[in-house]
Amino acid sequence: MSEEYGAEFITLTDDEGNEFELEYLDTIEYKGNLYMAFFPTLEEGQDEDSEDFGLIILRSVPGVGEEDDSLESVDDEKELNAVYDLFMESLFDDEDEDDSES
Repeated sequence: MSEEYGAEFITLTDDEGNEFELEYLDTIEYKGNLYMAFFPTLEEGQDEDSEDFGLIILRSVPGVGEEDDSLESVDDEKELNAVYDLFMESLFDDEDEDDSES
């Protein structure tokens, strides 16, 4: 039996040294690469309906040698759309399963 313990959050630092916090949603594999989905955390006064608040998909890049794995944006629109569709299927399948268990 699986129990929910709450959301997982990570803090990322971009190339310019800016830190931001994201809520981890899920990881999927697509064409041999791992992709992770996140939602940005809301700061006080932010509206979740704004265009700055949406699903963020990042590709996991394995570290070389002693380097840690890193995350990078997906620039190819076709690849991004395919991965987005897979995440949407996965997220909505999870919701459907939760509703049927009630």
